Amino acid sequence: METEDPAVFTSSTLPSDPRLLATVTNAYLGTRVYRDILHVNGVYNGAVGDTHRADLPSPVNVRMKVLAEDCLSETFSLDTRAGTYIHKIQCSGYTATHRIYAHRSLVHLLAFSITIQKSALQTKPITVNLQMQFTPKSPDVDLHKGPDFQGAQYLYGKTLIPEVEGGPQPTVHLIWTPVPQSVTLSGEETEKSWEFLTAIAESEGDVKRYFLEGKSQIASGSLYAYHTQAWAEIWEGCCVKVDGPLSLSQAVYGCLYYLLSATPPLGSYDFLFSGISPGGLSNGTQNEDYWGHVFWDQDTWMYPNILLFYPDIACAILKYRIQTLGGALYNAQVQGYKGAKFPWESAATGQEVCPEKVYGDQEIHINGDVVLAFEQYYHITQDLKLFQQEGGWDVVYAVAQYWCSRAEWNPEEQSYHITGVMPPDEYHYDVDNSVYTNVIAQRSLNFAVELGFQLHIPTPEEWKEVGKKIKIPFDKNRKFHPEYDGYCPGEQVKQADAVLLGFPLLYPMDSEVRRNDLEMYEPVTDPTGPAMTWSMFAVGWLELKEPERAQQLLSKCFSNITEPFKIWVENSDGSGAVNFLTGMGGFLQAILFGYTGFRITKNHLNFDPLCPDDTKKLTVLGVCYLGSKLNFTFTKEDVTIEVVRSSSSLEVVLAATRQHFLLQEGRSVTFCTAAGWIQKVPVETF
Repeated sequence: METEDPAVFTSSTLPSDPRLLATVTNAYLGTRVYRDILHVNGVYNGAVGDTHRADLPSPVNVRMKVLAEDCLSETFSLDTRAGTYIHKIQCSGYTATHRIYAHRSLVHLLAFSITIQKSALQTKPITVNLQMQFTPKSPDVDLHKGPDFQGAQYLYGKTLIPEVEGGPQPTVHLIWTPVPQSVTLSGEETEKSWEFLTAIAESEGDVKRYFLEGKSQIASGSLYAYHTQAWAEIWEGCCVKVDGPLSLSQAVYGCLYYLLSATPPLGSYDFLFSGISPGGLSNGTQNEDYWGHVFWDQDTWMYPNILLFYPDIACAILKYRIQTLGGALYNAQVQGYKGAKFPWESAATGQEVCPEKVYGDQEIHINGDVVLAFEQYYHITQDLKLFQQEGGWDVVYAVAQYWCSRAEWNPEEQSYHITGVMPPDEYHYDVDNSVYTNVIAQRSLNFAVELGFQLHIPTPEEWKEVGKKIKIPFDKNRKFHPEYDGYCPGEQVKQADAVLLGFPLLYPMDSEVRRNDLEMYEPVTDPTGPAMTWSMFAVGWLELKEPERAQQLLSKCFSNITEPFKIWVENSDGSGAVNFLTGMGGFLQAILFGYTGFRITKNHLNFDPLCPDDTKKLTVLGVCYLGSKLNFTFTKEDVTIEVVRSSSSLEVVLAATRQHFLLQEGRSVTFCTAAGWIQKVPVETF
């Protein structure tokens, strides 16, 4: 019996809300299908408080039409394995296929093709109409028409208003193949394809070079094959297979596809990557989807999933924070503090661009979120080059400086306090000692000391002192973590906040306290809050070996997934950001860190698997640890770990029995399902 492919989403109708159409993006450019605008990485227009992704006219906004009487059936598909949107019309005697994609390797190219294929009995010419809506104008870019280039049309211009006075005003150049009103397959031909190309770059020389490269690939018949091969390579090194409900498998494929679509290609790339916003590059126009700004959403919610499979790509996200450190230093100075204060909302410069001052001033946990991403990278890779040569240490150092400058000694409590903040729960502001903020500040300081030791750089004694004595609110009677000083149990909160202490912050606590935190905050968390919240409660209950409770909470996420293309909305009522990568990131963490129990720690990659009853088997292929690639298969009965590529001597240690299993390339080890960890083989055992 043929089963439905969970990686291909197909429908006979399109959603009535155009925001829910499939997106085609790569790390450099992106659009929604049938949308008249596209966006380019790092290209923003507008001054601070108004800066947003610059809208550019999209030459791929084309629809395929045939005579109604010819049409027998029509399908619209998103093939996540091939990174392609496909519109197919089946007619009496022929099939017409429209494919749209943002090239995975040649990231400066958007392309679409029309293919007509007719049956041997059909001898008449076949015509397919192409409806294009294109206006060579932009509200954000001063566009000019350039001379045609090799039969293609050419527009160029620069953004109108810089983010900060004297700041960059990026130039954008577009060259695209003209689109006719129709294409015709002659009576003698049985099949023909027409390829249409759009190239986008920052200079005339580059855009012409990329366009010619695309044309050359079209001439050799390899442009699309090169794109699908690149997607095949990324899926080969990163796959999550769920032997369970189809809806769960589809959700996993959809989340991975949209998230990976927003990341740079494997290997080198020739543009400055400018981070990932909650709605990705397909969204972020003025007044929508957080205007394309970068938040903690990137570092806390999306990044860990990428790091687990592709540390090289995760490193590009960290480098975005390094390249915007200058703006973060400026933000701290403006607030009257030392070091760096990363913006709550970041665009091109790293200066605060949040339209509402209270968030930019008070939601300072972003600093710790950024450094936690650097810490996780270091513990997965042990790569010191990023810190020694590429600016990573500067970030860690500047954030440690900020925390010490921001914390105030309280003589009555004999501890350091951080006052006047907004925690992740944005229903509260101007509170003192947000437990999340203080714990992540402590973690930043501890990592700064540890990293300084690894780099043989002396660190100020103050870092240890503040890290050790910062106040971590805790109610000894009820044995739970109040969200901040004076939090009243039962008060509504917007989203996951104190529960994040257990994961991802891995703050030490016993299972009773972990349970109490979950019990305290689950009933008072706003049911209409953002999509990633319930994933974190699910991770907590999986940690406590309560799969049914975890499943109930994870199932809430499905109300944020829309049909047919599995686009996520921020809030279950359809409001908020669309193509909400943050929610997808949280959901993936519930699978990749919840079901598996993966935890990235200083010396180990821990695992403690627990699959809910509806999941018979979970296979996670391509997990990266200390340069090796590992495949994991989890069932209720056993765990199998296979080494696909080895670059360091690793072993498995089971927590309960302290049994050791050597991991060798090309071999697998299997043991009864239990908690344990992967570690480097200690030197003395060689």
